[in-house]
Amino acid sequence: MTVLTVLLIAVPLAGCLIVPALPRRRAVSFGVVVTGLTLLIAAAMAVSFDYGRTAEIQFAVDQPWIPPIGLRLHLGVDGISLPLVVLTALLCALCAIYTTRPAGEPIRPRAFVALVLLTEVGMLGTFVALDLLLFFVFFEVVLVPMYAIIAGWGGPARAAAARQFILYTLLGSGVLLVGLLLIYAQASTLDMVVLASMGGAAISPALQVVAFLLVAGGLAVKVPMWPLHTWLPDAHTEAPTVGSVLLAGVLLKMGTYGMVRIAVPILPEGALALAPFLGALGVVGIIYGALACLGQRDLKRLIAFSSVGHMGFVLLGIATLTPAGINAALFANIAHGLITGLLFFLAGAIAQRYGSTDVDKLGGGLLAKAPRLGSLLVLAAVASLGLPGLAGFWGEMLAMLAAFDPAPGLDRGLYLVFMAIAGIGAVLTAAYFLVMLRRVAQGTVAEPVGTLRVADVTGRELVAWVPLVLLVFAAGLWPRLVLGVTDGAVRALLGGG
Repeated sequence: MTVLTVLLIAVPLAGCLIVPALPRRRAVSFGVVVTGLTLLIAAAMAVSFDYGRTAEIQFAVDQPWIPPIGLRLHLGVDGISLPLVVLTALLCALCAIYTTRPAGEPIRPRAFVALVLLTEVGMLGTFVALDLLLFFVFFEVVLVPMYAIIAGWGGPARAAAARQFILYTLLGSGVLLVGLLLIYAQASTLDMVVLASMGGAAISPALQVVAFLLVAGGLAVKVPMWPLHTWLPDAHTEAPTVGSVLLAGVLLKMGTYGMVRIAVPILPEGALALAPFLGALGVVGIIYGALACLGQRDLKRLIAFSSVGHMGFVLLGIATLTPAGINAALFANIAHGLITGLLFFLAGAIAQRYGSTDVDKLGGGLLAKAPRLGSLLVLAAVASLGLPGLAGFWGEMLAMLAAFDPAPGLDRGLYLVFMAIAGIGAVLTAAYFLVMLRRVAQGTVAEPVGTLRVADVTGRELVAWVPLVLLVFAAGLWPRLVLGVTDGAVRALLGGG
């Protein structure tokens, strides 16, 4: 079954290389075929996965790549990475479907589809890589195509937003690389499985602190963690809809996944020393993101700032260094990808119909003017604010619950403060989403900007959005759908079984 792992990377890579040679009119449909086939491969992995051995690496590929430095093509999935692999393949396929709308085909479609497929290669590769340097290579592959997507197909200020994105993320990547090389210099191996099993035994506590600071600090830019978040609102606001969906739905998860996969298990002493700072910055991000959202007048910027707050809950879960907290972080990652991906799809649809995402220009009355579109916006917003029964509830609630009882060696009183602050942030999150719904979905019907007609949801939009809606309900009503996959792997990674 190792062929599935190879095909997972090879299919979108081959598609990326082939699409420039296709006729222009076939590029978008070819993108649907390639991303759909990749999704089928990910689904086959999910069906074939042995859920009784979630802590073990499955579908493994381990071949020499660059022997002089001991670099191997080591790939595989376990219970931590499998949900993210499926999420990535799903969002890429839905983005491809979304671009087939009559008004949705991008200019220069061959270049656009090739860049999306290359981005998919980097994202999937990051989640299946089991070698530190290979992880870094895939981590970096994503940056250039996402920069090009923002710069080439974004809004009026796309050039500045794209430059800010690439500068911040390249700086973070440089710091990350230094940290990974420090681990290699001390442990003499790049194998992430071997390093995790060593539990930091080959690295002194002092160097673990330094390495954790470098690795987690580099990854934090991608999360993004406050105060390293400033590239995110502009990138989201100016990116095309597909770029925003992939950026929020997957790229932000690469940073927190790296913390769970690399920083915490390989550098446990460094994690124990610096976890309180990680938790503190996480809860600051929760409050900051909520307050920033209350002041936003642009729908896309509001959703972007909400990501800062939601990822703060993920960081809080990781900072507890407990199985409950790490599981909460992984669940919140999946929930955020589903819900915020849907929110950006809806924001893009509103922008297409109204010609703007300015809340004042939208004028309210969306439920009356386009009932299905307005209802989907209400659903996505209440899911994002953490309504019980929907996916957004479990990750945030479990992260706060984990903060009530952090790992031994951490100051429980401090984490109780973190829990209280996070609770205030959850209340503020509900406030800004309800304010947004009152101003956009409810109220009097306003005429759309310009001559655009406010049409309701189309059939192809439903095909792209309904899977996300169903999964938001499924994960909310049956959290074991995710937690049952991640729990065994998390406990093994933390040395608990």
